[in-house]
Amino acid sequence: MAASVREKQAAALKRMLNFNAPPLKNTASEPVWKVLIYDRFGQDIISPLLAVKELRDMGITLHLLLHSDRDPIPDVPAIYFVMPTEENIDRICQDLRNQLYESYCLNFISAVSRSKLEDIASSALAANAVTQVTKVYDQYLNFITLEDDMFILSHQNKELISYHAINKPDILDTDMEAIMDTMVDSLFCFFVTLGEARGRSGGRVCHVKLDKRLRENLRDARNSLFTGDTMTGGQFSFQRPLFVLADRNLDLATPLHHTWTYQALIHDVLDFHLNRVSMEEGLGAESSPAGARPKKKNRKTYDLTAVDAFWQKHKGSPFPEVAESVQEELDRYRAQEDEVKRLKTIMGLEGEDEGAISMLSDNTAKLTSAVSSLPELLEKKRLIDLHTNVATAVLDHIKSRKLDVYFEYEEKLMSKSTLDKSLLDVISDPDAGTPEDKMRLFLIYYITAQQVPSESDLEQYKKALLDAGCDLSPLNYIKQWKAFTKMAATPASYGSGGVKPMGLFSRVMNSGSQFVMEGVKNLVIKQHITNVFSSVSQETDSYRYFDPKMLRGSERYRGNYIEYQNLVDYAKAKPGKKVLYGCSELFNSTQFIKQLVTLGNKPSSGGPVGNFWFDLVE
Repeated sequence: MAASVREKQAAALKRMLNFNAPPLKNTASEPVWKVLIYDRFGQDIISPLLAVKELRDMGITLHLLLHSDRDPIPDVPAIYFVMPTEENIDRICQDLRNQLYESYCLNFISAVSRSKLEDIASSALAANAVTQVTKVYDQYLNFITLEDDMFILSHQNKELISYHAINKPDILDTDMEAIMDTMVDSLFCFFVTLGEARGRSGGRVCHVKLDKRLRENLRDARNSLFTGDTMTGGQFSFQRPLFVLADRNLDLATPLHHTWTYQALIHDVLDFHLNRVSMEEGLGAESSPAGARPKKKNRKTYDLTAVDAFWQKHKGSPFPEVAESVQEELDRYRAQEDEVKRLKTIMGLEGEDEGAISMLSDNTAKLTSAVSSLPELLEKKRLIDLHTNVATAVLDHIKSRKLDVYFEYEEKLMSKSTLDKSLLDVISDPDAGTPEDKMRLFLIYYITAQQVPSESDLEQYKKALLDAGCDLSPLNYIKQWKAFTKMAATPASYGSGGVKPMGLFSRVMNSGSQFVMEGVKNLVIKQHITNVFSSVSQETDSYRYFDPKMLRGSERYRGNYIEYQNLVDYAKAKPGKKVLYGCSELFNSTQFIKQLVTLGNKPSSGGPVGNFWFDLVE
């Protein structure tokens, strides 16, 4: 099976950390001990892919930020992994002058310009450190891989390529050009790592620039990054997948949609970035004695990674199914724990330490076998505690905000199903959701409505929203967007998705469950497959088509976790089909609403431009 983009990027990083040589497998010798110096961009690329233990196994004794205060370690080599910015180049030159390390292996996340290379050479010459700069590489790794089939363009400074940045009415041509260049550079790096490219587009400027850059690289047979026996030669066989680049304005409802799957819910209601969720511990919630200073709530972070089997299996599952599975895992763990305790009691070792148990004779093999499994049992307990805490925090949001009600209602709106309650009643219900939840619901109604509400009806809705504490600025922008898309093209169609209730839970409703789900609907998701994605593999006049392997530039007019999960499910239903999902920025609904608030407060000077999400189909 072909390696995933996560495996390819992780392999490229491991090669870089081995001084750009293939890592030796199954070797008993110790690695070369070294220091890793990265900037914030490099840190974001590495952190979802390589754990601290993996870095240590590769000989990384210290990993430090480039612009932190660093002491000299003159007998240790340093590997740098940074963006080729003016500020970073100046700091590297300063390190050379200060003779911080034994040698310097410089790796740039994107291609470094000739002028900046000359600056480094001049500083090395002045510092008498030319021989210490052992290697300089362009790594072409300027994107962040979060899953085997998901990537984003950036996390640092993501506001510079955000939906707001692209759509603000006072944007200058030079600013837009810089945004497009930033996106194209990251996408080019993605293709270099993957080793494959062609595409159709709903986003014109970005795709034209990307097509041009791919074409120029392919024409240079001697220096092409997709062919030849360079340092990565064997891994770049030029495949023929289909890359789809779409404008965010094709679908504004999905980023606002309340979701029902585990991963997307975590991203929507908790602090979840780069596969790490941060939340307040329950310990800090207890009240302090009268007159005492309130206790500070502790913040706990959890990494949700590929090695977590429960996460890999259930991240795309409906939340009630996740809650039930956590309870089942907890019951299994308790049964194993009780078995160990029972054996210890039988052997008369209750309360004894593990050192005494390990010295038992062979006739106690069953007990020693149980004890030897304790590390595995403890790791299982850690993961169960992790998902119990995270799922409980998610459940608190679901119950306090009635998110199941919002999810079901929005699904019916988007699938044009019959509504069992008026929208005005949901908005006016003081116990249903926050002002932001109500605004998200109304915006979805407004976006998906075939006919916009009359002025009198709209005034009623606006009054109800204001009474609920909503800021109407997002609606101002969506009204402009709706008017423009009506003139420009037909808005997105949301198909015949929907939900179906599944009755009461079998296990998580019982009194012994960790999750009190009473009052929460058990809903199973039906899939929304966007018309954009379904039609790109067919001959259509709605999209521009680019093929960088063609001699002439032939053109034929033909992000969020919710969309990602939809495409994962789509691929599962199509044997042999592999789909990768990417986006210029990964925002949740709160972040998107804030951008719409800002846009709605600014006078319009034209139609929306959009930002982008991407799919790669094999």
